[in-house]
Amino acid sequence: MRSILNYVGGKFEEGDGKDKYDVYNPAFGKKISVVREARREEVNRAVDFAHDAQLKWQRVPISDRIKYLFKLENLMWDKLDKIAEVTTMEHGKTFEESKGDVVRAIQNVESAAAASYQIMGRNNRQIASGIDEELVRVPIGVFAVISPFNFPIMIPFWFVPYAVTLGNAVVIKPSEKTPMSIEMVMSLVKEAGYPEGVIEQVNGGREAVDYILENKKVAGVSFVGSTPVAEYVYKKGTSSRKRVQGGASAKNYVLVMPDADLEGSINNIIGSFYGNAGERCLAGSVLVTFPENHDRVLKIFKKRASELRLGYGMEKSTDMGPLIRKDHMERVERYIDSGEREGGKLVLDGRNSRSRKYPKGFFLGPSIVDGVSEDMTVMKEEIFGPVASFYTANSFDEAVDVINSSRYGNASSIYTASGLLAKNFTERVDAGNIGINIGVAAPIAFYPFSGLKDSFFGDLHPQGGDDNVFFFTERKVLIYKW
Repeated sequence: MRSILNYVGGKFEEGDGKDKYDVYNPAFGKKISVVREARREEVNRAVDFAHDAQLKWQRVPISDRIKYLFKLENLMWDKLDKIAEVTTMEHGKTFEESKGDVVRAIQNVESAAAASYQIMGRNNRQIASGIDEELVRVPIGVFAVISPFNFPIMIPFWFVPYAVTLGNAVVIKPSEKTPMSIEMVMSLVKEAGYPEGVIEQVNGGREAVDYILENKKVAGVSFVGSTPVAEYVYKKGTSSRKRVQGGASAKNYVLVMPDADLEGSINNIIGSFYGNAGERCLAGSVLVTFPENHDRVLKIFKKRASELRLGYGMEKSTDMGPLIRKDHMERVERYIDSGEREGGKLVLDGRNSRSRKYPKGFFLGPSIVDGVSEDMTVMKEEIFGPVASFYTANSFDEAVDVINSSRYGNASSIYTASGLLAKNFTERVDAGNIGINIGVAAPIAFYPFSGLKDSFFGDLHPQGGDDNVFFFTERKVLIYKW
């Protein structure tokens, strides 16, 4: 079985770590490759290559560094369908969802080209008689990108194009569950002509993460994953004076007001909860209604959810793919169990849904737990699967209070025809990404991905805008007198 290769010093090479992780096609429940845990020596060697390359790369004019981005962008467009196919193969999401993953990555390539011009400097001549002063931004060194399984292309590209175009070098550690698609992108990095060592890939799991955090030549870490691991990376990284931006878990609430255009919005709401099989940090998790619209919303939501077709993501008839692993599927099933056990009413049971065509796949159908309360597990913990919990609030104020009681603050959405309610919602809800009649409040590449509370660790958020420019550069003030 083929081993996923590292990309170090401009060359693809097989790792020699003893520990291995199996990579599956989750729709078939079949192993398709293996990935080796990188040894400390392998990680350190990759960082050394990146460190030496960065010293030369930072001296390349930014106008020339941006040309590499443009070439990489064109190559990614040319290979869009192939990258998406590999993503579907190793993750399970539908082909269209995989294409969206890659397109979002390409958008960040474009955004990085624009944002990087901000480091060209800002001059204030003649601050005093005979004295000039100038503010410039300079690259810092080697950064590591540690990414999750659910968006294997998009999330690394929240960081990589900005970091390298700003003059840094990057070592990517993809999820051991979905390393194949980023390995394919590394071949495009090579074809684009990036100098050896500027962008690298090392594979592995927790041990590889620790080796990265312990390497003194790594100046900063960009991480996306669960809250416990994000907190671990943040504390361990910052204790050694590394910069860290850590995206973490979520519990996203969707509030449907009685005046909402439900017929026009239902597909959007369903997509929020069940798109990507619920395996995304912007997925809807709790749907909040009121006594006067609860029954209607539940009826329409259940009908549409029950119509979703499970299957292999490369088949056009498929609406929802499998979960990433069998153990993750079983974990989500335990959440459904707890919803029933703690007093919720299971009105749609995805545990009874399997793909007849792919009986060994890790499939779990859409589930709905009605009548949940604030003390229930399904209300408090991130499920990361296709489970919708219905909560009935007696007032708008109660709904806002319930949303804000969550320890997480990634996203929240409201469906309403009232501009006043929408404004009130945006001002009062403690979430970094707010949707108005939009169930997945995903910022475009020019804006940061702004999580709050236990959904983020650090000061400067992922993706475009000033945050990444500030994170991947340092400021120098130059004062001249001749």
